[in-house]
Amino acid sequence: MWGGGRVGKDHPRVQAYGTVDEASCAIGLAVATLPGGRDFAPMKRALERVQRELFDVGALLAARPERAPKLGRHAGPPPKATARLEAEIDGWTADLKPLKHFILPGGAAAGASLHLARTICRRAEREVVALSRREKIPASVVVYLNRLSDHLYTAARWVNQKLGVPETPWEGLAGR
Repeated sequence: MWGGGRVGKDHPRVQAYGTVDEASCAIGLAVATLPGGRDFAPMKRALERVQRELFDVGALLAARPERAPKLGRHAGPPPKATARLEAEIDGWTADLKPLKHFILPGGAAAGASLHLARTICRRAEREVVALSRREKIPASVVVYLNRLSDHLYTAARWVNQKLGVPETPWEGLAGR
């Protein structure tokens, strides 16, 4: 644990910050697979900013609650981080066709990586919620992870559309 103390590798706190780290790694994979050029530069910058924010979330989760104030500005997501995610979701959504069905995760390598990052982020959210039942965790962490998973979903759709890779609709049980 940051700042001293020990817990088992299977402690909910270790599970939570480990999964946050895993989400950051999956986002890094997505960034690495995005094409170069100015069309994707804002997306890369946004995703790299998210990785830095996830390090702040991980630092908070790796610290005992009484040690968190010593992290200063790195104690969880920055104050305006969730609002920034929402604004980016709105911007990318404006470029997308409305969904009329569920889609299968996939598409181009970058889009599929973002879908994977989204599912890891959802798991991190569930683990932080479970941890918050045992220990004090700022509500802003759960809200941030929730909005981040939507951010990654929208980013995946936007990337696939920009790359000309169509979404695959889920046909449901009736379609088989």
